[in-house]
Amino acid sequence: MSSSWFFDRASRAFRHNPSASKLLLVVAISGGGGGLLAFSEAKPQEALNVVASSEAENKKKRVVVLGTGWAGTSFLKNLKDPSYDVKVISPRNYFAFTPLLPSVTCGTVEARSIVEPIRRIVKKKSVDIKFCEADCISIDPVNKKVYCRSSQDTNLIEKKEFDVEYDYLVVAVGARSNTFNIPGVEENAHFLKEVEDAQRIRRSVIDCFERADLPTLSDEDRKKILHFVVVGGGPTGVEFAAELHDYITEDFLKLYPNVKGLVKITLLEATDHILNMFDKRITAFAEEKFGRDGINLKTGAMVTKVTDREISMKEIRTGEISSVPYGLVVWSTGIGTRPLIVDFMKKVGQGNRRVLATDEWLRVEGTENVYALGDCATINQRKVMEDIAAIFKKADKDGSGTLTVKEMQEAIKDIVERYPQVELYLKNNQMKGIADLLVDANGDKAKESIELNIEEFKSALSQVDSQMKNLPATAQVAAQQGSYLADCFNRMDECEKNPEGPIRFRGEGRHRFRSFRYKHLGQFAPLGGEQTAAQLPGDWVSIGHSTQWLWYSIYASKQVSWRTRALVVSDWMRRFMFGRDSSRI
Repeated sequence: MSSSWFFDRASRAFRHNPSASKLLLVVAISGGGGGLLAFSEAKPQEALNVVASSEAENKKKRVVVLGTGWAGTSFLKNLKDPSYDVKVISPRNYFAFTPLLPSVTCGTVEARSIVEPIRRIVKKKSVDIKFCEADCISIDPVNKKVYCRSSQDTNLIEKKEFDVEYDYLVVAVGARSNTFNIPGVEENAHFLKEVEDAQRIRRSVIDCFERADLPTLSDEDRKKILHFVVVGGGPTGVEFAAELHDYITEDFLKLYPNVKGLVKITLLEATDHILNMFDKRITAFAEEKFGRDGINLKTGAMVTKVTDREISMKEIRTGEISSVPYGLVVWSTGIGTRPLIVDFMKKVGQGNRRVLATDEWLRVEGTENVYALGDCATINQRKVMEDIAAIFKKADKDGSGTLTVKEMQEAIKDIVERYPQVELYLKNNQMKGIADLLVDANGDKAKESIELNIEEFKSALSQVDSQMKNLPATAQVAAQQGSYLADCFNRMDECEKNPEGPIRFRGEGRHRFRSFRYKHLGQFAPLGGEQTAAQLPGDWVSIGHSTQWLWYSIYASKQVSWRTRALVVSDWMRRFMFGRDSSRI
């Protein structure tokens, strides 16, 4: 039988069975004086699969996320649609549980206990997510690119700057501390925004006590060194002052008996009271407790200058200016816009604003497919009075030129969903529904007989926009925004076909998504001495030791992983048993 017949049969077999493995045949033909090398045939179907897979990868929508804070991390954790190719760019490769930063400053909790590597958070997700440790230095909304610079300080990297293209951009870079351009603050004060800030404050506090314990100093010099000034009476400033007081009274005075009676903590607040965003009962309790603890509380005092040794302040009531020496200043007076965002706002026509504006769906105004979350942006809620004519026209279905109660009741759901200030106005004025609002505008007429023309309709809703308020710059808001936007991305294609949002009063059809709604879950203010104040939904106020245990349980449950949850709880237990560590590491 001819050898060519064998190879013909083999060749046909491989062509008819492309899923077979590669085969290399080597046959020695006796008497021929040589060898014959047969062929190796690849699997054509697999080659087609590789090409198809590559095309599918190229079709993935490119999402760039700037920042790994509360908003960015919440977005990444909740993103589930594998049709996105996600790139995360941030100068820090971890997520930090920032509400516990005051605890880090005093060693109640260790810094590594409140951070989780971002790669660990996203590694088990079905979405293709890649992380790059770099600073974003510019955003180009026209060409859909972000320009970045490596945050690695090394000569081994030849090209530190690069650009990344996007189809969707999620800006979640947070904010910086606001110095209000007061001289000397940037150079001499400590801020409390990052983990590194908390670690620097902890080392500085220990340094102050070590310097004050030197035998060459007088008691007057020791008092200057051990004067700790906290600027800002908000939750962060109050919590840090309380933590520092506990740190000193429970730990430091036992280790440094020579400085007993020389330590002083001063809390400066420009307004008349601390914790202005809390219930008045909490404010009163906090001020009374700080007075009992010996914390010097100065309200109505505005800082005018900070040098390397003194802080100057102005009494708002009298105009009197005074200066006091200090050993450490911690600045916690609010947030300011980062230079990246300031530059970006100029490019999108928002140069006259103080903060980046988005619509109710978190999309940056003046852009397409750019979203902004967290402290770097604020929602620019549309006013009812701007659309009053369009609302009236949509609600007046019979075209009569007047609105009845029935017509308003049919339209109220879409109105409230598009303009949440309407619902808030009804609630604050104890109105059960839109009919009560119309009665209020139309005197003593019976509800069923009320008919409003356009001018009466404007009058009825004229005060509604007064209820509009900006959302607070808190971790709670940022986390909810990240979760909301991820849900929108997960259902992007579905809602494109079947919109679920409110009616477009100025156009046709509906918006794709329901607009973002913040749900306030309450807020805490730890006041030291194992006492905490809480203001929870329903105007429920709780103060005392039991609330401190509620704070422990909620903050432990809110940790981003079981690893950090275990570390934080073990740190609390260690502090209870052995006290806080005062080693300068």
